[in-house]
Amino acid sequence: MRELHFVHAINEALRQEMERDPTVFIAGEDIGAHGGAFGATAALHAEYGDTRVVDTPISESAIIGLAVGAAVTGMRPVVEIMFMDFIGCCFDEILNQMAKMKYMFGGKARLPIVVRSAFGGGFNLAAQHSQSLEALLCHIPGLLVVMPSSATDAKGLLISAIRDDNPVIFLEHKGLYRKRSDVPEEPYVIPFGSAEVKRQGHDVTVIATARMVHEALKAAHELSEQGIEVEVVDPRSLVPLDVETMAESVRKTHRLVVAHEAVRDFGIGAEIVARLSVEAFDYLDAPPLRVGAPYSPVPFSPALEKEWLPGSDEIVAAVREVVPSRAPA
Repeated sequence: MRELHFVHAINEALRQEMERDPTVFIAGEDIGAHGGAFGATAALHAEYGDTRVVDTPISESAIIGLAVGAAVTGMRPVVEIMFMDFIGCCFDEILNQMAKMKYMFGGKARLPIVVRSAFGGGFNLAAQHSQSLEALLCHIPGLLVVMPSSATDAKGLLISAIRDDNPVIFLEHKGLYRKRSDVPEEPYVIPFGSAEVKRQGHDVTVIATARMVHEALKAAHELSEQGIEVEVVDPRSLVPLDVETMAESVRKTHRLVVAHEAVRDFGIGAEIVARLSVEAFDYLDAPPLRVGAPYSPVPFSPALEKEWLPGSDEIVAAVREVVPSRAPA
């Protein structure tokens, strides 16, 4: 099977869904002739023109307002908020309009909206362009929240998002855009609420999201050489959350570490630990641990940001804390 970069898988999903369904259109800042800040919409303007690839003013409120209005009148907008940090500029439209309208109209209003946005650190873009704010969005009833870690998942999940009749927040880590994986040429869907076991293991479960999936796999390789076999689970969607697949893994390994790039405090990791403490409490042989960033804004300094970002070293340390020490082979 051919390999694609994550960003090209996003582009292909958009192209195939626009070809399949004439009600699908995309909108956002610089997504037209420029092809988007990260190249995800490259060449789509030349193919579909101004009416289906809409370059918007620099107004996040206008972008989300456009999406809500278009969706309730029968269109399927896929809009881009260039950096996740900018959701603060349109949070009223997301929180009080997009997420609430179907409920407030008794289910009669359909809002098939996808909001794509780039998130995450590692590029020295400072505190206002590097955040991971998924926990804010997961706390809002009415929104689905999706966070793929590979090109394979990105295409299948984005197609599912576009075809869904509910608002979907589709989060893309900037550090994954150039990651490659196998991607089928034909359209395909990956259902929301279906976690994937990325690596089998029997000593400890590591549940990780987005970039941290790759850090968890790196940590698992290092720990395997020391006789500790890590099972890595990627939720893929945060709302809905596939608790059963994660609980099944914990019932097998009896130990749990949750890793995300967002600040550790009040993050999605805490929710996962809480749910699994109910679903698999009797199977846990050690307290669950969370790996995340320090409770501070993202530093601009390259040296400080490197220290701030959680990675495989922190996952290895957490695993060693919950797994009994092993005698050398």
